[in-house]
Parts: sequence; structure tokens; C-alpha cells
Amino acid sequence: MEFKVKKELIDADGIRRALTRVSHEIIEKNEGLDEIVVIGIRTRGVPLAKRIANKLEEIEGKKVETGVLDITLYRDDLTTIANQPIVHQTEIPFDINAKKVILVDDVLYTGRTVRSALDALMDLGRPESIQLAILVDRGHRELPIRADFVGKNLPTSNNEIISVNLEEIDGEDGVVLKEYSK
Repeated sequence: MEFKVKKELIDADGIRRALTRVSHEIIEKNEGLDEIVVIGIRTRGVPLAKRIANKLEEIEGKKVETGVLDITLYRDDLTTIANQPIVHQTEIPFDINAKKVILVDDVLYTGRTVRSALDALMDLGRPESIQLAILVDRGHRELPIRADFVGKNLPTSNNEIISVNLEEIDGEDGVVLKEYSK
């Protein structure tokens, strides 16, 4: 399947503004940062989680612990993605018990990635709560999962995909809409 870029949806400034707003919403909903930890779903959720944690610290003057969650072995499509999928390391160097976990990812689509992340987190402990922060919600849910904090709602059709580029991984920030090309 080949996809071509249809249009740019969010530029670097738009991503920065969305993450700033999401950070303020996290602080407001939780009445501060007590017991807050931020965990990014590998791959693009990780730099987004770090950016949100940095913004939270900038706003509140309090450092927030961050972690990296690998969900490869929790996926329900594991046998269809590769014969031998590459498993990365989960890096959560703190206890999540009784914490308010802010789980971060780039795009919310069917909800299956988030379901896998919830399973992985519950194997690590029993947080007080898990709140979901997403840069882009594109719709098309297959599971009853919704984000608590959304940078941007961008409805799509099934023949389109949302591609998030981040400086830390791709060398530039931006969100583009791609469409299947025949």
C-alpha cells in the first residue's frame, strides 16, 4: 500500500500550542502535579511525553517523572505485524502504584494500542488512575476508549492515515494527512 501526502494538518507551532494546552488541562484536572507521572507509548508517544513533562515543570516549577512503555508483546495483532517482532525495553524507573499516570501517544485511532498499553501498565502495578493524553484523535474507534486530553480532533476516512513527525525522531515537527494512492 502506498500513501501520498494530501495536506499538512498541524505545523511545529501548532504541535507546541497543542501540547501547552494539554499540559494546562492536565494541571487543572488534577489540581496540580501531586502523584503525577508521565509515560509515553513507544515510539512517538515517548518524545511527546517528555515534552509534556517539561511543560508541566515549566508551568508548575515541579519536576515530573517520565517513563517509556513498550507494548509490543501486548498487541492483539502480534502475529500479523512480523514473524519476529522487535521488542524494545519498557523504561519506568519508578513505582506506579497509587500514582496518577498520564499515558501519552501520538494518534488515537481504533483504541487497540491504548488497550495494549493499559494491560502493560496494569502488569507493572496499580495506579490511582490512568489518564490518556493524545496529540491527534482521528476517530474510528473499535473499542470503548477515549482520550482525557486531546491536542487536536482530526476526523479522517478509512483510506487516509495521520502521520506525526517529531523533531526527536524525524528531524522535524508536523502532522500530515496521507491518502492511499493507487
